[in-house]
Amino acid sequence: MNRMLRALTLAALAVALAACGGGNTGPPAFRFLNQATFGATSAETQTLIALGYEGWIDRQLQRPASLELPHVQQVFATLPPGADFTRLHEDRVDIWLRNALHAPDQLRQRVAFALSEIMVISQLSTLVGYPWGTSSYYDMLAQDAFGSFRDLIEDVTLHPAMGLYLSMLGNQKPDVARNIRPDENYARELMQLFTIGLVELNLDGSIRRDGQGQPIPTYDQQIIEGFAHVYTGWNFSGAPNFATARPTIQNQIVPMQAYAEQHATDAKRVLSYPGAAFTQIPAGQSPAQDLNDALDNIVDHPNVAPFISRQLIQRLVTSNPSPQYIERVARKFNDDGTGRRGNLAAVVKAILVDSDARVAPTTATAGKLDEPLLRLTQLWRAYGAASQSGKLNVQNNTGLIGQGPLQAPSVFNFFSPFYAPPGEILDQGLVAPEMQIATEYLSSLLTNYFFVVAFCYNTAPVQGCPAIPDALRPDLVVIDLSAEGALAADSEALVNAIADKLVGGPISATLKAQAKAMIELAPATQTSLRVAEAMYLISTAPELALQR
Repeated sequence: MNRMLRALTLAALAVALAACGGGNTGPPAFRFLNQATFGATSAETQTLIALGYEGWIDRQLQRPASLELPHVQQVFATLPPGADFTRLHEDRVDIWLRNALHAPDQLRQRVAFALSEIMVISQLSTLVGYPWGTSSYYDMLAQDAFGSFRDLIEDVTLHPAMGLYLSMLGNQKPDVARNIRPDENYARELMQLFTIGLVELNLDGSIRRDGQGQPIPTYDQQIIEGFAHVYTGWNFSGAPNFATARPTIQNQIVPMQAYAEQHATDAKRVLSYPGAAFTQIPAGQSPAQDLNDALDNIVDHPNVAPFISRQLIQRLVTSNPSPQYIERVARKFNDDGTGRRGNLAAVVKAILVDSDARVAPTTATAGKLDEPLLRLTQLWRAYGAASQSGKLNVQNNTGLIGQGPLQAPSVFNFFSPFYAPPGEILDQGLVAPEMQIATEYLSSLLTNYFFVVAFCYNTAPVQGCPAIPDALRPDLVVIDLSAEGALAADSEALVNAIADKLVGGPISATLKAQAKAMIELAPATQTSLRVAEAMYLISTAPELALQR
């Protein structure tokens, strides 16, 4: 097995813990920013120190969303007639990376990314021909990231990209004679993945059980069928009728339209739970009335608060939040202090300022494995990644690092929030979601890419790196290692400088000793080689793959 995977055991987590302590400002600030942004930087650390945690969050909550769609539309306007417009997905990834690295609304973008891994759509599907739709969908997540969860769910439900991805768009009412039954895909996934999950939960995220000790299901087939009937009659907007609705550039970025002639008007069974306002939607209502009632019924379910709180904590802070942590955040979801339910701004703030997030971890099971995409953005942000053209992209990023924005292999995301690799993690009842894509193959590819970045894709490439073709050079993303070059003769200073930029403080004594030993194998005159060796060893070390 790959050495990195062998190292990512609970024993290695304990070693990494030593690098995360200390009472100075650097490590705690970097820890917070790696939870709340796409990577800590020295400049953002100074802003955080000046404002404090809550002040920094409050400022971020006020920043408007940096959008993708205007950029994609701008690029499209420059394409020659007949050009393959599906290449606009590359431009969407480019602007996503630019926003991840440079946008001032870092917290909003970070939460939008988390939401995109819960309410999943993917261009690797029927959406390959809809780059405007995917861009618009991500922008919607960014704009709704600090708003009402109920509004978010409605926007997700009616977005044509989701309609296409989970086949609600074009869903027809039942017709026994023609053997037509409403599609159940969205009815299942909205409940299973986006809102309540498969089993009833207590407020702390623990599973509710019946008298026989079995988990209590949240819904059954009849309820799925009831919601499937709700989601009939919706299609691309702007057509005179359901049958003639067709996609255009314009109507893939606006909510779907209801066409009453294809909406099921029967009574529909919905969720039953304590406090439910109703368990059946009456017959004869309009598509909009049915949808409003259905979404209210789902969003008011008591599971929503712990189910969504746990996943947002996992995406931002730790894979294994304590029941108390989940409950504290879930209570804030249910009431933000003003009686408002589902206030995502309050939920995000509660997650980040909670004592479990801010106190330095004292157990080897705290924190989480960084996703490959976040490891890349953290490195790029720390070292001012840039290209001559201004573009930021990784060719075939899903093949190279195993991840890309809105490029999951299925609606179940790149990894499950419940995934536990066999061995000591599973045996202790823990989960490590990101380990599902930390395969030996993908870990090797990511490590190799970091090797190329450290040795060749930087401002001082090592002698012997292959020449970059002129056609590719303008878009080549490089990191700035000029400051490190000035320290290359002093292995201690070099290691400390890299550690400061990547973790905001000292690394473990073991890693430091190994890095210094490798640096000192090269003569002090070989500046680029010394810097490359240090950067590669530190940036790919298991302890830096862990967000602690």
